[in-house]
Amino acid sequence: MDPRVQKMSDVLVNYSVGIRSGDWVVISTSPLGEPLADACVSAILKAGGNPSVTFRSDDVAETILSEASEEQLSFISPIGRVVYEQADATIGIIAPANTRALAGVDPVRLGIQAKASEALLETFMRRSASGELRWTGAAYPTLAGAQDAGMSLRDYEDFVYGAGLLNEPDPVAAWKQLGQGQQKLVDWLSDKREVHIAGPGTDLTVGIGGRVWINDDGQKNFPGGEVFTGPVENATEGVIQFNYPGYLQGREVTGVRLRFERGVVVEATASSEEEFLKQMLDVDEGARRLGEFAFGTNPGIQRPTKNVLFDEKIGGTLHMALGRAYPDTGGTNVSALHWDIVYNLREGAEVTVDGQIFSRDGEFTI
Repeated sequence: MDPRVQKMSDVLVNYSVGIRSGDWVVISTSPLGEPLADACVSAILKAGGNPSVTFRSDDVAETILSEASEEQLSFISPIGRVVYEQADATIGIIAPANTRALAGVDPVRLGIQAKASEALLETFMRRSASGELRWTGAAYPTLAGAQDAGMSLRDYEDFVYGAGLLNEPDPVAAWKQLGQGQQKLVDWLSDKREVHIAGPGTDLTVGIGGRVWINDDGQKNFPGGEVFTGPVENATEGVIQFNYPGYLQGREVTGVRLRFERGVVVEATASSEEEFLKQMLDVDEGARRLGEFAFGTNPGIQRPTKNVLFDEKIGGTLHMALGRAYPDTGGTNVSALHWDIVYNLREGAEVTVDGQIFSRDGEFTI
């Protein structure tokens, strides 16, 4: 086993979710993620926790989405309900064999399933915000991920582990140091009211007054490297022309352009998969509002890989999520959708906060 897998499991278990004696920890992964899952099980046992592992299959998911009746698509597994309601911690491991496995599924059927799962998502968000449920999501390098990133598997492994600061002698100390730098941004932004983004094709204002900024230092996401909040639901105005594609359910949506009025997307176009974009916006009323606004800060991620877990952390970018807000940010938007799309600030963009320049060409100026 690559020694970095063991190192990653130690960080995930003992730092990201902080397992304590007696904790019930549920690990979810595909079969390709078994090496990391096994290493996490060992680390959980050493910490005194009680691990359970569930394996998911893209083939099975495709079969259900393609063949199930609407009633069956709306069925919520009692197993999933118990996990979301009772687990002390969860570790999700992304290890795809085919990142486009669901690309051929009818978006309407995806929407039916997502809407049915909304109650589970609500439970997850509520328990996460209260601290009852500790969670993290991480990626295990696979050939599919490497191909999407345009890398060999060896280079992709180096990228994944480097983005997790696992090459550092003490990764936890490195994450805490990065978190200290991010906390300065959080503190500065905490009493501000409005963010304005100006760039090619983009003139957008986002209200943030009274909202809480969160410092993602590698705990609830791995790798971490962002500061984020929940925008004021009716205070986004203007246009944004995304210069990175949006990825969701195996689809790649390029050239996304959104126009907002009073917080709602009133016009949406795309160079590709435009119909899919519009169908996702129509999942429910909350899907047309922003649930998250964030700045990427991870110095180990400098290029897109078609995996939003990494791309949203690229230093010199921002991202915003259509749909559900995280309650701990003060956001109240409710939706079955949470779709992060990344905007590269390094291509001639300027960000001002309450009239003061905050970022120019992706470099913080405060």
